Amino acid sequence: MTAPEAGRGIGNGDETGTFTGLPRDTFRILHVSTGNVCRSPITERLTRHALADRLGDPLWGGLIVESAGTWGHEGAPMEANAETVLADFGADASGFVGRELLDEHVIRADLVLTATRDHRAQVISMGHSAGLRTFTLKEFTRLVKAIDPATLPPLEDGVVERARALVRAAAALRGWLLAPTAEADEVYDPYGAPLTFFRSIGDEIQQALDPVVTALTGVPARA
Repeated sequence: MTAPEAGRGIGNGDETGTFTGLPRDTFRILHVSTGNVCRSPITERLTRHALADRLGDPLWGGLIVESAGTWGHEGAPMEANAETVLADFGADASGFVGRELLDEHVIRADLVLTATRDHRAQVISMGHSAGLRTFTLKEFTRLVKAIDPATLPPLEDGVVERARALVRAAAALRGWLLAPTAEADEVYDPYGAPLTFFRSIGDEIQQALDPVVTALTGVPARA
C-alpha cells in the first residue's frame, strides 16, 4: 500500500509503522462527495477534529481519515465557505487538496461514507467488494444508533478492532432498518450557496458524525 498523502491521513510514511510511528494496524475512513471541495472536506476535517477530541491521540488509535470526489477537483483548495464552517467548529482546514475518487482509494478504504445515495451507488459500481463497507453518512448514523455499544469490542482491544466490528454490525442491519424517506439519507450540495446554507450543512454533518465517532471511540462528546 502507498503512503497517506500529505495532509490526507495521519503521520508521514507507509502504513506499516516501520519508520513513521504509524500504527501497524490501521482503519481507513473515506468520505466521498462530488467535487471534494465542500461536503467531503467538511466531513473529513470534522471527523478528524472529533477523533482528536475524544481520543487525545495524534494518531487516533490507527484511524486514517481521507476524502475524495466522484467528479473531484484534483488539486483544488477547499471552498472558502467550507473553511469558515470548519473554523466555526474549531476544526483545522489547513493543507487540504481536492482529489478525484480513484479505484485505489476504494480498495484501501475500510469504511466509505458518502454524501448521497448517488455517490454510494457510484462507489459500489467501482467494484472492489465495496458494497458491505459503503454507506451514506446519514445511513451509517441511523444504523450505528441501533447498535448496542455493549456488543462492540471494548476500547482496550483497540479502536481499529472496534471500528471493524461496527462496520460489520451496520452492514448486517442495513436490510432491516430502512430510512423513513429516500431524502433522509442525503446531505445536499452547498456548492455556490451562501454561507448560511454552508453552515446549515455543517451542522447537519456534525450531528450525523457525533454518534458515529462516539461508537467508534467509545467516548462521548465533551459537554
